[in-house]
Amino acid sequence: MLQAMSTHVRVREQLQVSHLEAMLRGGAQAIELFCQKEHFDYTDRQRTREIASWFREHPGVLHSMHSPIYSEPDHGRHMAPVVNVVDNEKRQRVAAMDEIKRALEFAEHAPFKFLVQHLGVSKEKWETRKMEYAITALEHLRFFAKPLGVTILAENIANEITTPERLQEIVSIAHFDDVGFCFDAGHAHFGPGVRQSFEIMKDKIRSTHLHDNHGERDEHLWIGEGTIDWSEAMSLLRTAPHTPPMLLEITGDTKKDVAVGAKESFGKAGEGDGGGAAGCRTRMID
Repeated sequence: MLQAMSTHVRVREQLQVSHLEAMLRGGAQAIELFCQKEHFDYTDRQRTREIASWFREHPGVLHSMHSPIYSEPDHGRHMAPVVNVVDNEKRQRVAAMDEIKRALEFAEHAPFKFLVQHLGVSKEKWETRKMEYAITALEHLRFFAKPLGVTILAENIANEITTPERLQEIVSIAHFDDVGFCFDAGHAHFGPGVRQSFEIMKDKIRSTHLHDNHGERDEHLWIGEGTIDWSEAMSLLRTAPHTPPMLLEITGDTKKDVAVGAKESFGKAGEGDGGGAAGCRTRMID
């Protein structure tokens, strides 16, 4: 399985080329850009040129982008305006779509395969009208992303809109054969469970978010620091029709050296991956 990592590990800091290089030293073969403006400001031309230049010098390394969650810098306070494509207010939905499109345009400078998209915000409740809003958002995003060579992946997050069952219902009703899923093992663990969530989502899984917790809340710990059964989780992922990468999404508050933490986590995840991540044949996903 491809070893990958999100820049979320340094989300409290402005993204630097040194952070990207540390991920590679830790064994990452691919990287996901986390779009939070104090970290990676996709509207800042100078910053985007610098980061895009590094990725062009490392072709194939930019695997995916995580869609913006806030429209302004947040700095961990959770007080900035949220980007919510299923907000009950139409003007907020339109503003959210515009913000995501600005981030997607980075693919013109450095190509990537997938955009990981949240439908709703944490703890958001299900309402019948959310189905219409979700389908409309995915329709617009896939239309905008396709010419850029990007596929939209809906993620299972901690709300009632993106339970595995609801995600399947949304893409099935809309006949979105080209919309996939990002399987978040950490969210599944303190939700329906890793195995149950995987079995429902597996046919459309194209990428992952791997992080640990103790089964009660979202902690985004390094692999092995929580209570997820990683032997089971990785064995399950290997059975997915489209073998996804093992993509680490670790908290931005970690004090551990990125290269050290990545190497340790890839090793621990690899123990359930048929003999170790380092010994696995690298396979690019569809």
